Amino acid sequence: MQVVRKDPGKPPAITQVKNTLEALQQAVDGPIETVTLARDAVIICNEEGRLMGLPHNCRFLGIDFVGTILVVGADGDEFSGLSETDAKTVVRWFGGA
Repeated sequence: MQVVRKDPGKPPAITQVKNTLEALQQAVDGPIETVTLARDAVIICNEEGRLMGLPHNCRFLGIDFVGTILVVGADGDEFSGLSETDAKTVVRWFGGA
């Protein structure tokens, strides 16, 4: 599925990630936690990132995120890919080109 990945110290990038728990956990280096952005979009981050001492990534919507984060679509309780337009919008939100 198409997502926006933001690694600490790097600009956001549109990329592909398998829509499986294992792939999402691998992408954020541990158990996942979600933060709702909108009815149809969430941020996926590492639930234990602060305890693990992961590096600061960014501050967004008043929340400080550590480690790698993914922005993905949401369809009810399921994750989904972002459209090309939505992915480009998210990249701009995080200061990317």
